[in-house]
Amino acid sequence: MSDTQAPDHVSPLPPRPTATPIVFVVDDDVSVRESLDLLIRNEGWKSMLFESARDFLARAPTSAPSCLILDVNLPDLSGLDLQQRMTGESAAMPIIFITGYGDIPTSVQAMKAGAAEFLTKPFDADILIEAIRGALRRSRKRLEEGLERSQLQRRFESLSKRERQVMTLVVSGLMNKQVGGTLHISETTVKAHRGRVMEKMQATTFVDLVDMAAALGIRTST
Repeated sequence: MSDTQAPDHVSPLPPRPTATPIVFVVDDDVSVRESLDLLIRNEGWKSMLFESARDFLARAPTSAPSCLILDVNLPDLSGLDLQQRMTGESAAMPIIFITGYGDIPTSVQAMKAGAAEFLTKPFDADILIEAIRGALRRSRKRLEEGLERSQLQRRFESLSKRERQVMTLVVSGLMNKQVGGTLHISETTVKAHRGRVMEKMQATTFVDLVDMAAALGIRTST
């Protein structure tokens, strides 16, 4: 029985988003929120302000490059508690901590957990702006990497069952003849499937294909 054939070509994904970066601010001090709002908007970024960590957690998700300016001391969840709750999300949304107290153990804990920066109030506006720029660059890079992984996964899913089998075996280091013997098909058929795999995965060289397989979590020869 022949394999169910997948479409020859994967429909292209939408182009990378060009949304205005968002800087989230969580601070219970209204004067701090207002001053940061002005600073952020003057740089051409979008700001979203929250009085508490719980309000921030209830917000709608975003796919735009973003970062979070987070006060350490908050009335509900602390900044460190919020950081822990954002374990999966904080990779794409770096956190810049701000605090009115120069607490070294707290800053060390925050930085070890992946914070982008830890600033003590009152902080220099230029230093904060530079920290935001760096955080947004990191966020944009993580989002692009996620998009690339998504595109790669879609290409892999476009392969037929047999093409996936061939790809898995060839990147593990087997020669075409060995792949044919394992799958009980001719070497010529293996070559044909291999060519289709290269085309659908958009791999220019075999090394490219091996790198793609590794990114997909497929065991490769080392």
